[in-house]
Amino acid sequence: MYFVYILKNKTGIHYTGITTLKPEERLVRHNQGDVYSTRIGRPWNLVYSEIHDNIKSAREREKQIKSWHGGNALKKLLGKAAGSSNGRTSGSEPENRGSIPCPAALPGS
Repeated sequence: MYFVYILKNKTGIHYTGITTLKPEERLVRHNQGDVYSTRIGRPWNLVYSEIHDNIKSAREREKQIKSWHGGNALKKLLGKAAGSSNGRTSGSEPENRGSIPCPAALPGS
């Protein structure tokens, strides 16, 4: 089995890679500084992973994800993985859908 995975650090940088280890095990190696390309930017968090049966399909998927350069396609993939609905869920709508007036615009001011 091969895993394609995406890591993210606290500054919002993403790293995409392939491994035969479980992604959680690979994450430990990244955070220990064992992976040259992710030494800077630690700590990393695992934000996405998927399983492939062979190296060819895993490599093609890795190349596809890397070609997105952090654009909308990557955001959409990560949003689906996190169960996102553009940051809104039922019950999260504000009570007052209008703008909040400044104190000078309130009656009696």
